[in-house]
Amino acid sequence: MQKLELLMPAWSMEKLKFAFAYGADACYVWAPMFSLRARTNSFTMDQLAEAVEYSHSRWKKIYFTANIYAHNFKIKLFMAHFKKMYEMWPDAFIMSDPWLIHLVRKEFPDAVIHLSVQANNTNWAQAEFWKSIWIKRIILSREISIKEMKEIHEKVPDMELEAFVHWAICMAYSWRCLISNYLSNRDPNQWTCSHSCRWEYKVFKDERTEAELEMVTWRPDDYQELTWNFYLEEVERPGEIMDYDEDEYGTYLMNSRDLMAISYIKELAEAWIISFKVEWRNKTVNYIASVWLAYRKAIDAVEKWEDYDAEKLAEELFAISNRGYIPGFLVWNPSSNAQFYERNGSFWTKAFLWILRDYDEEHKLVRVEAKNKFHLWDKIEIVSPSWIKEAKVEKIYKTTLNHWTKRAGTTFTDFEYKFDPNLAQEVDVAHGWGYEVWINMDEKPEEFSLIRKEI
Repeated sequence: MQKLELLMPAWSMEKLKFAFAYGADACYVWAPMFSLRARTNSFTMDQLAEAVEYSHSRWKKIYFTANIYAHNFKIKLFMAHFKKMYEMWPDAFIMSDPWLIHLVRKEFPDAVIHLSVQANNTNWAQAEFWKSIWIKRIILSREISIKEMKEIHEKVPDMELEAFVHWAICMAYSWRCLISNYLSNRDPNQWTCSHSCRWEYKVFKDERTEAELEMVTWRPDDYQELTWNFYLEEVERPGEIMDYDEDEYGTYLMNSRDLMAISYIKELAEAWIISFKVEWRNKTVNYIASVWLAYRKAIDAVEKWEDYDAEKLAEELFAISNRGYIPGFLVWNPSSNAQFYERNGSFWTKAFLWILRDYDEEHKLVRVEAKNKFHLWDKIEIVSPSWIKEAKVEKIYKTTLNHWTKRAGTTFTDFEYKFDPNLAQEVDVAHGWGYEVWINMDEKPEEFSLIRKEI
């Protein structure tokens, strides 16, 4: 079995550190101005250099995503910035624009380039073309099957192949959608999508007269009220019926489920997928931890030719925010199963509570940054890169955290806080988002530990 890579995204230095701590072999980060992550990316050029140094010091790989399709005015700017990024020595650049790739090839022939999924590679002939201009790896289109992936490898065996295994699916073909742009002036193709297709919509009767409708549309029509179940039928495909109805939640026509490929890691590896890519859009570090707990174990098992319990590992993936899961197009066209009709929100089985920041050995207390509310005597799970342990909240202290001493390389943050009983107030509840407290913990937790609880 070839060496397999668990590839995870990072849009900040903290997320990068958590991803590597929780088992990522490589991370991809976004180049300022030149990636399709304008809204969520927090990296500056200086921070990209820091990210490379951090990754390589841990023998991990890092890829710079520069996958815009450039307008004229950005070409010169892109090439000037590419020189700076090239001199940082990332392990590869993820690109999609054919002409930008051509320019990079001319000026920086040693640059390693991975073809972005935005280039929409769906067949072996395309792969053969990209090989001819020295693309090292192709991130395959999300709309193809494992069978097709295998054929691409057989036809172009020297090409590295990468595939998505976990992410929030977009209903448009490879993100080519304008709904968000039309309704909220946020362009999906610049990665600022507002997910307008998943909003709740209501159907109203048009009260205009037939003559008024004719003036507007030139196609007057009598409106029929929604008093029964309604369906859509595309005129060129008679008999292919899609349920189109409205319930107490509203109507959701394009509210897609999420991709989960935990059951297909072995099949993907046998199709010579060497990199298993995880995507998320502005998720928490808790998302990183749960994805690691599932996919890291599955990938490690496949590399050792061992079986793994996909159903058990999937419990971790249902613990985090999701819209219900499907395997995408990996084994079949999901058709109506791709839709999540129940509601336009997500659900999860475990609430992410806190990030552990500092530990006070004297008082056996840990400082936590609360993300969601919790109470005294709640049963909790402590999640770390090495283990998961159950515990109970027996003490909660609220303090004024203005007494600290700076130290380099601290376990949790850049500052070390000390618990001061004189400034502490014992409370029964901790509120979320920005609320910091101390709770009981018998021993110092592992670095990058989190806490969650059953809902």
